Amino acid sequence: MESTRMLRQPIQLLQGHKGPVTASRHRRNAVVYALLCLLALLPVATGQSAAWQAAGLGLFMPGAGFLALGGAWALLFPLTVFVFWLAVIAWFWSGMVVAPLTLWLGTAALAGWLAGEAIWPPAVYLAPAAAAATFLFFQYRGAKRRAKDREHFKFRQSFFAESLAEVHQRAATEPEPGERELTPDQLQGVRYLLELALQPVGQYKGYTIIDQFQPAALRYQLNHIGFALGMVQGHYTPNFQGYLGQAQRNVIDTYRERKVWGYWVYESMWGHFNFSDFDPARKDNIMLTGWYGMHVGQYMLNAGDTRYSQPGSLSFRLNDKTCYHHDIHSINQSVRENFQSSDFCLYPCEPNWVYPVCNMYGMSSLAVYDTLFERRDTAQVLPKWLHMLDTEFTDQKGSLVGLRSYWTGLEMPFYTGEAGFAFFANIFSTDLARKLWAVGRKELSMCLTQDAEGQTRLTLPKEALAFFDTIDAGNYRPGKLFAYVAVQMCAREFGDDELAEAARRSMDQDCGPVVENGVARYTKGSTLANIWGVEGRLMRTGDFRNSFVKGPPSSVFDGPLLGDARYPEILVAKAFSRGDDLELVLYPGAGDGPQTLGFERLKPGVRYVVEGAASGEFTADADGRASLAVTLSGRTALHIKPGH
Repeated sequence: MESTRMLRQPIQLLQGHKGPVTASRHRRNAVVYALLCLLALLPVATGQSAAWQAAGLGLFMPGAGFLALGGAWALLFPLTVFVFWLAVIAWFWSGMVVAPLTLWLGTAALAGWLAGEAIWPPAVYLAPAAAAATFLFFQYRGAKRRAKDREHFKFRQSFFAESLAEVHQRAATEPEPGERELTPDQLQGVRYLLELALQPVGQYKGYTIIDQFQPAALRYQLNHIGFALGMVQGHYTPNFQGYLGQAQRNVIDTYRERKVWGYWVYESMWGHFNFSDFDPARKDNIMLTGWYGMHVGQYMLNAGDTRYSQPGSLSFRLNDKTCYHHDIHSINQSVRENFQSSDFCLYPCEPNWVYPVCNMYGMSSLAVYDTLFERRDTAQVLPKWLHMLDTEFTDQKGSLVGLRSYWTGLEMPFYTGEAGFAFFANIFSTDLARKLWAVGRKELSMCLTQDAEGQTRLTLPKEALAFFDTIDAGNYRPGKLFAYVAVQMCAREFGDDELAEAARRSMDQDCGPVVENGVARYTKGSTLANIWGVEGRLMRTGDFRNSFVKGPPSSVFDGPLLGDARYPEILVAKAFSRGDDLELVLYPGAGDGPQTLGFERLKPGVRYVVEGAASGEFTADADGRASLAVTLSGRTALHIKPGH
């Protein structure tokens, strides 16, 4: 899944500069704004009416036209600037392109409408001066930040090679298939996911519901439930379907509810000015196609279920008359074609805004699709994608740019960071992933402290964090859980178990852990942060990557299947086949006692013997099915194999 370019070259920490596409966007901005300034001065230069002069001055910057009114009216200028900033936030928050455009042009028109017989003379100078001062202010801030970034890059260079060598060493050893089982602690976390996922399709008890545009959106909670359950399926219980399979299909189907994807109707209208075609898997919207393709592909790979390759199996219904028909093929076709047609290769989530992290999900979707259908889409796209990431989306300290405008090339601060997302990159480029983690782990090691018991924990000082890193992305409230769980997941993926344990200790000490009716969660965190926390509990070295590009060994798809087990009475900690047998580890979820297991994919008419916590035998029927009564008491291990 690596590009040949990355395989031939050593991994280097690169310092970003303004790339050619970004530079061309900036030049275009300058030309357009220069023309706008000429247009702004034209009414004054040609002696037009005060109304036209005031409206013209309003083109220099939002609200500048109010300066032409003089007196108290001029106070509307700073107020407009503040509201314009909110409009820009609405633009990147929900792709609402109309918000800043309407405010800028609308206030210019309003100033013209309010103008009297003559404008206030100093406004002719104050309006362009205010625009120039604003430009110089942001240039100064940018230059100061870039100088600081260059110093930070030098610091990173001092430790990068040594840290990268340690990453290679720690990530080299991965768990063997079939040699592990879910612990009681992990099962408590998995039950948190199952309680959410086993609800009927379209019900959302326990989910965080705030908006459907940014990280707290339902789609991201559903995706990460899918990622976590996919790892359970692939690494712990590949030979169990039952309620685990139902839970995974439920979240896939709930994702197609209009409540989840309907945000695209609004973004299409106020972002693309498209009022007729709201297909969520056509143009842009990698926050759906990339994430969903990755999610569905992972389920198909680990469960061996091909239903979502059928035409129309992943359709999105707008109303009684309109339905957008899709399947795993068309979802990934959309991702591939958008990558190929974008000037940046990386392409937008919301109209106009390109998030490199979201684009990692898109590359991951292609990677799992390649594994499923023996294609080479990733190899075709990845070399250019990585080049553009280095040249257009890397800052001068070597970090990824959080957010860049596709139309203007301007960047905005947003969630990013080596320590939070390297495990996603590991799916499609181990080189990129290890480069990111080599930086993240070393900088995090400076945040390790000793708690009152002398144990190592993670302490993240506020002064060292960006604003977004102090906010729980799943509910937009101040909180530490999301930062801790992101570190835990990355550390587990790359074999940094000491750092992962330090993050887990911090979670347990700071975030209010509770276990209620066998379900574990953290009270001081969003649903999304809790879901990430379960992923971190489950993961071991390479687990995230392998659940997308490797999957279970072929033997599990040939052997017997535990097809029926009641939830929550029976908790399945292991279900693994080496070809014709079935290894099970079960726990009682509602008290010790007798339970019935249902088996599928047995050899018809063959006698099977049961060893372990129970003994006996049974014979498969003509359809390869059978049932078995067992008594669960604590950890209950069974080994089922053909009799001789």
